[in-house]
Amino acid sequence: MGNYKSVHKIGRDEIIINKSKFIGTSVPVENEEEALSFIDSVRKEFKDASHNCYAYVIGENKNIQRYSDDKEPSGTAGMPILNVINQENLINTAVVVTRYFGGVMLGAGGLVRAYTKGAKISLESGIIVERNLYYDVSFNLDYTLLGKMDNDLQKNNIIIKDKIYLETVKYSLLIKDDGIENIRTLLNEITNGKIDINIGHPAYYSVADGKIIWRDVKLNETQLNK
Repeated sequence: MGNYKSVHKIGRDEIIINKSKFIGTSVPVENEEEALSFIDSVRKEFKDASHNCYAYVIGENKNIQRYSDDKEPSGTAGMPILNVINQENLINTAVVVTRYFGGVMLGAGGLVRAYTKGAKISLESGIIVERNLYYDVSFNLDYTLLGKMDNDLQKNNIIIKDKIYLETVKYSLLIKDDGIENIRTLLNEITNGKIDINIGHPAYYSVADGKIIWRDVKLNETQLNK
């Protein structure tokens, strides 16, 4: 799968509308099993709620899309949540909007607006990001070339993931697929070809405003209950 948009981490926020409390929770997921596990954990956490309505979209082509009104009037909860996910062009994202009924009827239009807002605030809390694929490129460098290496990497806007100072300096860079040959060329020029370059497995990283968000947040029930 290529680059895509999702949320970076578990997000949660709440809003009161005409005495009803709406709690929106969003999370990045890798597959439908994770989405269903997340929904189940929110249901357990808010088992006394009036409704736990949800939607999720999974797959590069959005081939898996599911939603539930959870006993709200048809079309007033699950579909609005799904629409928010799709309007943001997100995939591998699940959202649950929990409602505690406050005694005031909202009507169909009011419910649509409330669940739409609940979904939006959950996504904002989870931070909408680009999920971009990077390769880990690592190598060892003699200290005599340290200054030149740092200057050239900075000049070419290369992301340094890690740098460890031992007998030699061990670099770990993050490089997009279309930049692999360019970084090979650059490193060989700096070292006159005296370098062993290791290309690791690709992994997805969250990017917002052109910068990588380094903190990685995994789905687990403990975090949801914080």
